[in-house]
Amino acid sequence: MNGLLQSPNPFSRRDMLKSLGCGFGYLAAAGLANHQATAGISNPLASRQPHFAPRAKRVIFLFMQGGPSHVDSFDYKPRLENENGELVTFDDARTLAKTGEITKHRVFKNMWDFQQYGQSGLPVSDLFPHIARHVDDICFLKGMHTDGVAHGPSTLFMHTGSINLIRPSVGSWVLYGLGSENENLPGFVTIQPSMGNGGPRNYSNAFLPAVYQGTAIGRAGVKAEEAKIRNLINKDLSAGTQREQFDLLRALNGEQLSKRPGDRELEAVINSYELAWRMQHNAPEIMDLSDEPEHIKKLYGIGEKGTDDFGRECLMARRMAEAGVRFIQVNYGDNTNNPRWDQHSNLPKHKEHAFNTDQPVAGLLTDLKQRGLLKDTLVWWGGEFGRTPYAQSNGTGRDHNSYGFTIWLAGGGVKPGFSYGETDEYGHHAVQNKIHMHDWHATMLHILGMDHEKLTFHYDGRPFRLTDVHGEVAKEILS
Repeated sequence: MNGLLQSPNPFSRRDMLKSLGCGFGYLAAAGLANHQATAGISNPLASRQPHFAPRAKRVIFLFMQGGPSHVDSFDYKPRLENENGELVTFDDARTLAKTGEITKHRVFKNMWDFQQYGQSGLPVSDLFPHIARHVDDICFLKGMHTDGVAHGPSTLFMHTGSINLIRPSVGSWVLYGLGSENENLPGFVTIQPSMGNGGPRNYSNAFLPAVYQGTAIGRAGVKAEEAKIRNLINKDLSAGTQREQFDLLRALNGEQLSKRPGDRELEAVINSYELAWRMQHNAPEIMDLSDEPEHIKKLYGIGEKGTDDFGRECLMARRMAEAGVRFIQVNYGDNTNNPRWDQHSNLPKHKEHAFNTDQPVAGLLTDLKQRGLLKDTLVWWGGEFGRTPYAQSNGTGRDHNSYGFTIWLAGGGVKPGFSYGETDEYGHHAVQNKIHMHDWHATMLHILGMDHEKLTFHYDGRPFRLTDVHGEVAKEILS
C-alpha cells in the first residue's frame, strides 16, 4: 500500500473477448462460483490497510450541483443587508473576462433570515430548518476556494483535481487506496449522476485500472424510484444454464491466466465480470427500499411531494454505507445547461431546492447517528463553488463565485459544532484559514487514513496523485 505504484499493462476489452471466444451473453456468469475459484487471480477490490489509523471508513458526498449560495445559507454577512443596493467594486475575474474591466456591482442582501442554533450557536438561514437542528454535529468550512469559474471546469476540478486533463475521480482514488468493505457490491457508487459538466468523467477511473470506476445508479432527470443498475438481472437464462456457462468461462479464464501470469489488466477484467455476477445476488436487495419501516421513510420525506426523490437517494446511500460501500455520491442535479442551484436571475428558486433536500439530508444524519454509522462515515455536503454577494440579471440572482464559499462535513472525526475559515465582509473572497479544493482532497484522504502524497499511480512516465503537487491537510478541523 505504501506508495501504491503500479504500471498498467494495456489489454483491451476487444482483445479479451476475442481471446475468450465468447459473446457478451457469457459475461454476467463469470462469477457464478466463488470469485477465488479461478486459480491465480487476485482481487483488486480487497480491503487494504490505510497508511495510518483512519477517522472514517467511508464517504457519503451530497453533491449540490450548480453552486448553492453560501451567503444565503450558512455564511451570514450583515454587511449585505446594511449596504443592499449600493454599488461596490468587486475584484472578479469572471466579470473582467466578460467586460474587459473591473466594474461596480449592486450589493444584494441575504434573501432569508438567519438564526443561531444548537449549543454551538452557529448561524443557519431559514432555507435549511432541518439541517439547522444538526449544527452541533456539523463542521462548516467557510473559507473554501477553487479553480474554474464555470460549472464544467469547477465540477471537474472538484471531482478530479483537474480542470481540463483526464484524471481519476476522487471516489476512484479512494477505492484504489482502500479497496471495498463488501466484495459483493461496488466500492464506489454515484446515485443519479448528471450527464453534463463532465458527465462520466466525474466518476471515471481515467488511467487507474477499470475496476476502480464508479458505478452509476440511474441518472439525473429520472425518478429515484426508477434508478437501477442496468442489466443487473438476467431473466432470460436459468441458474443452471448460467452455471454451465460459468464452468466453461472459468476454464477459459484459467487458460488465459496461465499464459499471462501477473497480468493485472486481464485480472481486472475478469474481476469486473465476477463482481457483476455477485451484484446480481446482492445489489437488488440493497436498493429495494420497500422493507424499510414507515417511520424511517417518513424521516427522509419519502412519499411527500418535493422530498420523495432526494429522500430515496439519501436512504439508498445509508443502506449502501451500512453494507460496506466505500464511497457513495448522492447527486442533486439535472441534465440541463443550467444546473439546479444555478440561479443567475431567480434566486428565490433556492427555496424550492432547499426544501427538496433539507429534510432528506437531515434524515440521513439522524439515521446514521442512530445506527452508530456517523462516527466512522464522513458526510460531505457542497457544490462546485458558491455565489456572489452582488446581484445579477434584473437584480434577482447571483453569479458564480469560486473565490469563497462554504461546504460542510459531519461525522468521520471532524470537529462537531465547529466553523473554520472566513470570507470577507461581503462573502466574496476567502480571507482567513483558506482551504483550496486541493487542500480539501488532501484532508479527506487523511481522514480516511491515507497520505495524499503517498497515494500515487505511475502512468505515462511519472507518478500521479489526486492532489497533483499541491494540498495541505487542514488538521485544525480534526477532532
